[in-house]
Amino acid sequence: MVEARIGVIGGTGLYQMEGLRDVEEVFPDTPFGKPSDAIVTGTLDGVGVAFLPRHGRGHRLSPSEIPARANIYALKALGVQRIISVSAVGSLREEIRPLDMVVPDQLIDRTRGRVSTFFGNGIVAHVGFAEPFCPQMTAALRRGAERMGARVHPRGTYVVIEGPQFSTRAESHLYRSWGADVIGMTALPEAKLAREAEICYAILACSTDYDCWHESEVPVTVEMVVANLNKNTALSKAILGDVIPRVSDERSCPCGSALENTIITAREEILPEARERLALLVGRYLL
Repeated sequence: MVEARIGVIGGTGLYQMEGLRDVEEVFPDTPFGKPSDAIVTGTLDGVGVAFLPRHGRGHRLSPSEIPARANIYALKALGVQRIISVSAVGSLREEIRPLDMVVPDQLIDRTRGRVSTFFGNGIVAHVGFAEPFCPQMTAALRRGAERMGARVHPRGTYVVIEGPQFSTRAESHLYRSWGADVIGMTALPEAKLAREAEICYAILACSTDYDCWHESEVPVTVEMVVANLNKNTALSKAILGDVIPRVSDERSCPCGSALENTIITAREEILPEARERLALLVGRYLL
């Protein structure tokens, strides 16, 4: 099987990747259950890639049902060091028009009830999350989107809501007052879990609508989102095809050592089952 260094998590509208060679499918078990669907591994211009449809093929899983821990753990087990997430978002700014691309650099968490850590049950760690996205990967996505001719916004704050309902008009205006730029349902807990797994993580966000704050526009609907996503799917794939072969094997960012000095539990108090469950993530720090 191909050793995948780059993972792609496809959101609404992106359920497969074309152009992969030496394709295989794996559907691994993890300590956190099965991932959303089988993971497709292969090579793109000689680079090992693992593709996972976030909602499962056929879009079977709602945002709250996505087994995010299993997804990130499974990608880590396949050797993935970097993840590109492709996500649909609503725009909270006039200048971010439907069909624009955004590469966010900050997050606001408005989810409820999602497990957002691998830790607990016998082992505690506190990981830094001030800068939630990998600077190296966000820069690569910005450059790739520009090369592919996208109208791209190189930064922005992404507010993550629980869903599956869209926000109320009052909530939409509240998020605008907070300085949020786009709104979606899936960036978290993915980004937090990727940080704990020491995987670089960045989002290519596809703007599909103006949420419901924009009173001169009709409120967001599923039909609107899907129609605009279908228009952006080809562009998203082109950006991925441009960026992935250019990513260096060397990581100069701090993501690869994010767990260093973060485990606060006394080593002698860590239960054997906790060590075993998280060996893939913390083994080198518990020697």
